[in-house]
Amino acid sequence: MSEDYYLYFDDSGIRFPEKQQAQRKDGMDYFALGGLLFKGSDRGVIIEAHKKLCEKWNISYPLHSSDIRGKRGDFAWLNEKPKHDGFFDDFNALLCGVPALGFAAVVDRVGYNKRYEEKYGEKRWWMCKTAFSILVERAAKYADENGGRLKIRFEECGKREDRAILEYFKDLKTSGMPFDTENSAKYAFLKPEDFQRILAGEPERSTKKSPLLQVADLYLYPMAKGGYDKEFPPFKMLMENKKLIDSILPEAKIASCGIKYSCFER
Repeated sequence: MSEDYYLYFDDSGIRFPEKQQAQRKDGMDYFALGGLLFKGSDRGVIIEAHKKLCEKWNISYPLHSSDIRGKRGDFAWLNEKPKHDGFFDDFNALLCGVPALGFAAVVDRVGYNKRYEEKYGEKRWWMCKTAFSILVERAAKYADENGGRLKIRFEECGKREDRAILEYFKDLKTSGMPFDTENSAKYAFLKPEDFQRILAGEPERSTKKSPLLQVADLYLYPMAKGGYDKEFPPFKMLMENKKLIDSILPEAKIASCGIKYSCFER
């Protein structure tokens, strides 16, 4: 019998092309969607691993990636050296131990605007349209190649943003990928009938209380950062432990099936 696959994804960055992020030393200015893809039968394993980490460290609040990285907010206690080292040993073990793969689509804002601003002006898409379409298409390819269908869960963001995600999903099933087919032929995109066959049900929204969305959030930033710095330690760790889709694909398939770094020409 075939088994359902689940894609749990979060967002990172600002989806609106005209809204610049604060200038950073590392040059990152992006929008990304991504997270975890796993078999339905492994759902409980991931939840249990999350539970054990939180119980060991007396964490009763969400594992939020930016707070953990910045050692602030609920995670200000990570500024204490002994706790910091012990926690991150367990934290990294969680990320490298869950039975899941990281998938993401990351769009560089500078490159996106350079490519589309002059031609489309204010009619430029929100960057989440590009990111969502590519993310779901590649996750769907993986599920299909492994004999399963794909169910989608995402973190609610706002009424307008959530409504857009549901519209993008509907469009994939009725019209297929929203890109120029001639220019995109090398990616061998799925067709509308493929999406109708592979995608099961409708995308469902959840909150950061979901352990699965929390782990998805923890995976997303390293994948986004990897577009700018392949030596970023969390990204390297996930790649070396074969937890990202790129780490298990043949080189020839990464361009059409792996993590997508869009508009990174700069």
